[in-house]
Amino acid sequence: MSSPHDPRLADNGAPKATSKPEGGSEQSMLSLWPPRRRVPRILVVDDQPSIAGLMSQLLTMRGYEVVTASDAEQAQAEVRRQAPDLILSDVRMPGKSGYDFCRELKSDPATRLIPFVLITGLTDSSDKVRGIEAGADDFLNKPVLAEELTARVKSLLRVKEFTDELETADSVLCTLGLSVESRDPYTEGHCERLAVRAADLGRHLRLDEDSIVALRRGGYLHDLGKIAVPDAILKKGSDLTLQEWEIMKQHPATGENICKPLKSLRLVLPIIRHHHEHADGSGYPDGMRAGEIPLLPRVLQVVDVYDALRTARPYKPALAHDQAAQTMREEARQGLWDAELVNEFFSMLVEQRSVA
Repeated sequence: MSSPHDPRLADNGAPKATSKPEGGSEQSMLSLWPPRRRVPRILVVDDQPSIAGLMSQLLTMRGYEVVTASDAEQAQAEVRRQAPDLILSDVRMPGKSGYDFCRELKSDPATRLIPFVLITGLTDSSDKVRGIEAGADDFLNKPVLAEELTARVKSLLRVKEFTDELETADSVLCTLGLSVESRDPYTEGHCERLAVRAADLGRHLRLDEDSIVALRRGGYLHDLGKIAVPDAILKKGSDLTLQEWEIMKQHPATGENICKPLKSLRLVLPIIRHHHEHADGSGYPDGMRAGEIPLLPRVLQVVDVYDALRTARPYKPALAHDQAAQTMREEARQGLWDAELVNEFFSMLVEQRSVA
């Protein structure tokens, strides 16, 4: 049964001021307001300069920052230089089509959330189906009407703003996760290693992209609940009293509660809550057994255990790779970890070394 002695478990603009604040100035009062929002950046892609120029002019007049590209390759270079908030792309262009450009952006986690509008003179329903399959968020027909263009742009940019706010909230939580890690100098780099390796293992297992993103986020957030654990307990590492151990065991549920309001972390919540469960039922906080523990927590758990075994702590030396592999396989046979995932993890490491 798990015990407190297990070393791995220690682990838009500002309003004008109407009066000056007492003892301060009008300028200091204004500085308390948030800065003016960044102007949305729109990328227009069309091989006909007249059409690109007209759309650029219409959007610029309405206060947007607009850049243009004459084909998909030029547009991709522009996206790499500075990601836009919205893309308006023609379908038929020299070289890569708008469908292909859209499909490539939507398959890349770094750009898949950028709203993408296909502009086409094609009227066949099969053409629209192709756009939907490519991942397009909306369509505009040629000739483009100014009122329709601005209405669609405004609507999609509002959605993008909400998405960016969620991404910012995720980033804040990930930063909090790193701040928890920084309280213990012996775990430096632990979250980053878990995020990278858990995502790698997810790809090795051919999991879907949403699961891989969840595993990466889980690497940063899995121990977020330790923010509520006092330093005296967190840094003690081993030889915890039963009372201290009960406090430590609350951190998965605490972390889950912190992240629960964010719907974007829906797939991460089971990772946070269940990454200390054991197949034999001896884990915490729910005492789940094999078959009850979801896959993603089991994936991150394998990576977490390996990193803990390979890291030196004041109360234990770091194990060599072969020693860690032997230990994990033995403990998997005893019912602590998922034996199949342990084997897959070490198979992945062998493949990575052979590629390197």
